[in-house]
Amino acid sequence: MKKVFIVGLIVLFATITKAQINAITETGDEVVLYTDGTWKYLNDSTFEASEIPINNKQFVKGKNSTFLIKSTKLNIGIWMDPKSWSFTKGTLEDASEFEFEKKGEDLYAMLISEKIQIPIETLKIVALQNAKRVSSDIELVQEEYRNVNGIQVLMMQMKGTLQGMKFSYFGYYYSNSNGTIQLLAYTSENLFDNYKQDIELFLNGLTEL
Repeated sequence: MKKVFIVGLIVLFATITKAQINAITETGDEVVLYTDGTWKYLNDSTFEASEIPINNKQFVKGKNSTFLIKSTKLNIGIWMDPKSWSFTKGTLEDASEFEFEKKGEDLYAMLISEKIQIPIETLKIVALQNAKRVSSDIELVQEEYRNVNGIQVLMMQMKGTLQGMKFSYFGYYYSNSNGTIQLLAYTSENLFDNYKQDIELFLNGLTEL
């Protein structure tokens, strides 16, 4: 299952700056230009803008998250529990900087990082549009801003079908003057509820260095 998810998600969440170009027409409309020659309006009604709620809870790393993995691209790191998680450096065309796996379980995660700064609102739209291109039935289940170890991130939970498999993913999005990251955890839809606590504990290891 991991191989299927990795291949599909690399396509789904591949480096944003290579996926499309944002432009403004002579009439002032914002559009997205894709590398295959197609385009669409940025404010496509498929992903109509809505106010994103703010969760006032303070999210912090777990007490067993004692091992710090540092990004080589940005000033961010991830505290993880080395007894529960293993990790490797990303290898698929450098789309992911690190890949993670919960030991003995069907739960996976990845860190995608790039050096361009992208406004969070734009990042959300682009991520949803990319997801729609890969999974036509993609559904945004939940979204909110969170304070995680002192930094504000956008949390998004999605579900959809990827290569015939029902999947769910839970991700944190963050951008500052040094660049942009997507920290994503994913599993099959039928296992998501069982893993949700593990997912949030892992994601809450995100920190700025």
